[in-house]
Amino acid sequence: MNPANEHTRSYYAATANATPRRRPLMEDLSADVCVIGGGFTGVNTAIELAQRGLSVILLEARRIGWGASGRNGGQLIRGIGHDVSGFARYVGEEGVRYLERAGIDSVALVGERIGEQGIDCDLRWGFCELANTPAHFAALRGEQEHLAALGYTHETRLVKPQDLSQVVGSGVYAGGLVDMGSGHLHPLNLVLGEACVAESLGVRIFEDSPALELRHGSTVQVRCATGTVRAGSLVLACNAHLEELEPHLSGKVLPAGSYIIATEPLSVALANQLIPQNLALCDQKVGLDYYRLSRDRRLLFGGACHYSGRDPQDIAAYMRPKMLKVFPQLADTAIEFQWGGKIGITANRFPQVGRLNQYPNVFYAQGYCGHGLNVTHWCARLLAEGIHAGHSQGLDTFSQVPHMTFPGGKALRSPLLALGMLWYRLREMLG
Repeated sequence: MNPANEHTRSYYAATANATPRRRPLMEDLSADVCVIGGGFTGVNTAIELAQRGLSVILLEARRIGWGASGRNGGQLIRGIGHDVSGFARYVGEEGVRYLERAGIDSVALVGERIGEQGIDCDLRWGFCELANTPAHFAALRGEQEHLAALGYTHETRLVKPQDLSQVVGSGVYAGGLVDMGSGHLHPLNLVLGEACVAESLGVRIFEDSPALELRHGSTVQVRCATGTVRAGSLVLACNAHLEELEPHLSGKVLPAGSYIIATEPLSVALANQLIPQNLALCDQKVGLDYYRLSRDRRLLFGGACHYSGRDPQDIAAYMRPKMLKVFPQLADTAIEFQWGGKIGITANRFPQVGRLNQYPNVFYAQGYCGHGLNVTHWCARLLAEGIHAGHSQGLDTFSQVPHMTFPGGKALRSPLLALGMLWYRLREMLG
């Protein structure tokens, strides 16, 4: 057993539900579809395909949920990347409305899967988007009006600066927008539970089985160290960990580091002071902060997206000052967990979903830009529709948005993007 394949030492791993260790691929097998990647995209694509009667083999290089799916902030928030209205020239106004609805309906899809399958993952509804400036707060009012125009049925309410103590015990914000249709959960337990659902539907899952080579053709062959899978269709669900497995996609997503710390358990009084309504919270800075309470009343505080390709040597030392700027009352509170991981960033902050032009039986979804918890589930359904029926209107809509390859080649992509993000942060501070 390779220690590098084990889950990172996160709060989630320490509180994960018990699940079986799956064996590596040790033989040559065939299936209708081979899925590479055991995160939310891969596992839910497998579920959707199996529900449609297709045989599926899923290959995971390490453990189910080893990547961002099992170590993210756990915030289940509506939306698909940044403002999708700018893509109207590619998808039309009707396409924009579809994407906006997908950002809402994808959250409902996750909630339905959890409820229907009885997955134990600490789901809690309620989210507050925090304004860092008065201009941000004015924009939140417009966002609330737009949600109403879309027919959003969940409760939303604006919180003025003088009333913010109702949702967050911090004095650094200029207001907020509460949304009771978004929420938070334990992401590792969600993906582990979904993997069990997939297996109950007949999906064969192999862990510790990295794909080493793809051989394209009418039947795709996926070679691992000790076995091969042959399938009529292939789904690449590797996101930030695709690396050079498929060169036609590798340069279109940049792995960026994101980090989380978890405090010791807080007293009931202190937890209620920090987040009185147990909401998920997120601000609007370029390098945003996001945080929430765990089931055992720890503050999970994350953010600080790194594009340099180098992780901080001491994540707790790096993140603690950011937490204390928001919550100085935690100055004497211990940090018991610290971890990071890679998320997939695209140049236009919009997920990449479709099939390869060069190989029409190869499908992919990647680059969720921080909205992976909900959008992965939606894209999994679109991929399954496209594979099973040969066509999916939603998949076509996503595919119409073009995506550039990051310039500079493998060595320079991260430094160039880090420089670009520094410019945005400087503009934010001066604005």
